[in-house]
Amino acid sequence: MASAQKNLSVYDESNIPLAEGLTFGIVVSDWNADITHAMYEGCRQTLLKHGVNEDDLRTVQVPGSFELPVGAKILAGAKRFDAIICLGCVIKGETQHDEYINHAVAAGLTNLSIVSGIPCIFGLLTPNNMEQALDRAGGKHGNKGVEAAVTAIRMAALRKEVAKPTSKIGY
Repeated sequence: MASAQKNLSVYDESNIPLAEGLTFGIVVSDWNADITHAMYEGCRQTLLKHGVNEDDLRTVQVPGSFELPVGAKILAGAKRFDAIICLGCVIKGETQHDEYINHAVAAGLTNLSIVSGIPCIFGLLTPNNMEQALDRAGGKHGNKGVEAAVTAIRMAALRKEVAKPTSKIGY
């Protein structure tokens, strides 16, 4: 497993576009709050580090990871964000509940991204146990919130870049 060998949140900062002027919604699940709030802090700090103004961030909390797509939809309907980051953690248990939730969140965020045109970032941890979750929420494997923020910046910048007219019509 690749994650067993490295911090997954290490990235080349020189390849990240300046995020000044971009707006971001962040949806955070309250379930497994120790994990998700650590992810949120990593996400928030990364956005600010890359030029996002505190006033250009809007954070909402939802009860659990299953509600992440609806939280993202509510944000998307309230204001035009350049990207919406969804942070949650579903730890595998004795049943298959994790599979149902993880698939529903992935499908919901994918569909919302396509329909709305706003990148909705999948920042959902899907670990087998609490130790793996802690390792990915600021532990030895980094912070998935940082990775989600970097992804959001890159997708928002791509969206802005492609939306710019490349040439004028006529002479």
